[in-house]
Amino acid sequence: MPELLLELFSEEIPARFQRRAAEDLKKAVTNALVDAGLVYEGARAFATPRRLALTVSGLPVRSPDTREEKKGPKVGAPQPAIDGFLRSAGLSSLEEAKVESDPKKGDFYVAVINKPGADAVELLSGILPKILTDFPWAKSMRWGSGNFNWVRPLRAITATFGTDNDEPVVVPFASNQIEAGQTTFGHRFLAPAAIRVKRFDDYVTALERAKVVLDIDRRKDIIRGDADQLAFAQGLTVIHDEGLLEEVAGLVEWPNVMVGSFDPEFLKLPEEVIIATIRANQKCFCLRDASGKLAPNFIITANTIPSDGGAVVVAGNERVIRARLSDAAFFYQGDLAIPLEHGLPKLEDMVFHAKLGTQFAMVERLVKLAAEIAPLVGADVEKTKRAAMLAKADLVTGMVGEFPELQGLMGRYYATAQGEPAEIANALELHYKPVGPSDRVPTEPVSIAVALADKLNVLSSFWSIDEKPTGSRDPFALRRAALGVIRIVTENGLSLSLTDLLRKAYHLTILGMQRGNLLVYFDDGDVGLVTITAAFTEDGRFKTSVPDSADFYVVRDDEKHDTSGTVGFKSSVADADVIGTFVSTVSICSGLLAFFHDRLKVSLRDAGARHDLVDAVISAESNDILQITQRAEALSSLLSSDDGKNLLAGYRRAANILAAEEKKDGKSYAGAVDQAALKLAEEEALAFAVDAVHASVASHVGKDDYKGAMGELATLRAPVDAFFTAVLVNDADPAVRTNRLNLLARLRDTMHLVADFGKVAG
Repeated sequence: MPELLLELFSEEIPARFQRRAAEDLKKAVTNALVDAGLVYEGARAFATPRRLALTVSGLPVRSPDTREEKKGPKVGAPQPAIDGFLRSAGLSSLEEAKVESDPKKGDFYVAVINKPGADAVELLSGILPKILTDFPWAKSMRWGSGNFNWVRPLRAITATFGTDNDEPVVVPFASNQIEAGQTTFGHRFLAPAAIRVKRFDDYVTALERAKVVLDIDRRKDIIRGDADQLAFAQGLTVIHDEGLLEEVAGLVEWPNVMVGSFDPEFLKLPEEVIIATIRANQKCFCLRDASGKLAPNFIITANTIPSDGGAVVVAGNERVIRARLSDAAFFYQGDLAIPLEHGLPKLEDMVFHAKLGTQFAMVERLVKLAAEIAPLVGADVEKTKRAAMLAKADLVTGMVGEFPELQGLMGRYYATAQGEPAEIANALELHYKPVGPSDRVPTEPVSIAVALADKLNVLSSFWSIDEKPTGSRDPFALRRAALGVIRIVTENGLSLSLTDLLRKAYHLTILGMQRGNLLVYFDDGDVGLVTITAAFTEDGRFKTSVPDSADFYVVRDDEKHDTSGTVGFKSSVADADVIGTFVSTVSICSGLLAFFHDRLKVSLRDAGARHDLVDAVISAESNDILQITQRAEALSSLLSSDDGKNLLAGYRRAANILAAEEKKDGKSYAGAVDQAALKLAEEEALAFAVDAVHASVASHVGKDDYKGAMGELATLRAPVDAFFTAVLVNDADPAVRTNRLNLLARLRDTMHLVADFGKVAG
């Protein structure tokens, strides 16, 4: 069957756009083909710095004929309905429609629309120009006098359609005054001449002869393999960097790998600085020696075959890297000469967020929150406060200004050089972590306290101004911050009340908010935030007084404060009354807790936990992340056993009976079992077992021993099975029936001490 070959040849496409663009091209073309009735067998997309290419195989030469029946209005319907039906069906009169009958709805019109198939080339000539016009580049440009947008100036279009045995047909279309043809071009320097191509196989072969490797993954393999071989020959190993490899493969069409070197004197710099400098400025890979230390060498990937073996290319890169490393050494020595804390005042000039204030304000809140968390994780409070105070100090250093990705790490180097204790220096680097699923987690108490405080500080701050993630949009990486908290807590085995931590973080946030927002204090110690929206002149509804520590002090005396809403109050600072929107700590913390629950569900499911088991152990009030994780693991272990499966079946039977009877009786059964009303041995045995297990499970749960609690529940299998085999719950005696329903309620409540088994599927 015929195949389509499409190549869009342009000036150099940025490496970061290439892979996505190739996939977008494949998706757009194949979707359009299917919509046009051209079903295909396979499609592959490719990208090089100067071209996007697509091959679609197994296409038919024509789209199939189609027959469609379009239902219309009833016979005798109003004329406007008839006219609309005729227009939509493409009919000139009702004589071209047929009448069908429905026993319930009567007679109605039906249009039979026969569509003949179309030539594939004709369809493609209409599809392809629209795809080019609507192509979703992240950034595009216009050139010349036209209005056509492309990532870089488009120079040629190849579009052929045909079989292996026939001379292919050029798909006739034009875009930005460029006519489609079957001419492409090879490597810009090594083989720039025009190349006439027919179909995909000879296209790939012709490009190879013209020094172009079409497949980006093959270019990556060439670079990786050649680099490893060159390094091995010198007793070195490459520091592999997948992101850099992807970028370099997008910069070359014919990769040629060489080795360069730099002055070993620069190895006195932190190795991360050297790697960042060489990576960012020259897109080169660094190397390690046999002992694992950074070697004074690097790997260059050129897009040419130098006639001198690469001497000029290597020398040029060495010259630039020498200059860049000299700059880095200058920044590093300059930063070392200034104590970290001397840079703190500069944070007052660095805005964190327009509504949240400066980096310095964030640090002030960070210090206070870290001090609150420190005793909970076994950290020294004074060291924690010192680490929190210095945590953002490296943001104003020359090195971090040049390489923002080194923030935190440079703080550790500078703190160590200036004699700070190791716990403090390490916390400066680790408080940002983890930043991804494979990143390491802080394990030292001071680092844990500052890392938790930093993430909770950021989360509560953005929640206070209603900046929350929506769908796939999360510009402030709040999901990552929540997942970081979850990993720190679970991997360090920390049992913490998340609600308490969120409350402390939010209180510190609103205490530090700028004027224009009023603090609202309550008799129970809660604190809320009011954003003023208008003034009013009626008598105020709130008693007020002003403490030294707040702009306003308002005690609500006539409303509950557990929800957000618009409230009025009288200020003792000004004669006028004001009205504003009030947001309480309760509403903010409940929203944040729900956000953590969502992130924890994602985390546990990614780790292999069943979604229904996760739902079963999380309630709206669950605020101990470690407990939730342990409960999910214990529940999974229980339900994987025969005892657990049978117990779940018994629970479901009990829950279903209770639900039906409670609905019928219009009341709930509270589980108060009358021992004297137990008639059968099996119900006596179950009542005894449930009472014993209830106390034991409660004890295990109180000690966070969820495996032990689940083990106790498993012992209920036998008495539950025996009960449902021998006992009729709905006994004719109302007292016996009520007692048995209470016994089932007692069983349900006992199992709910650990998890809501009603949410377990299957």
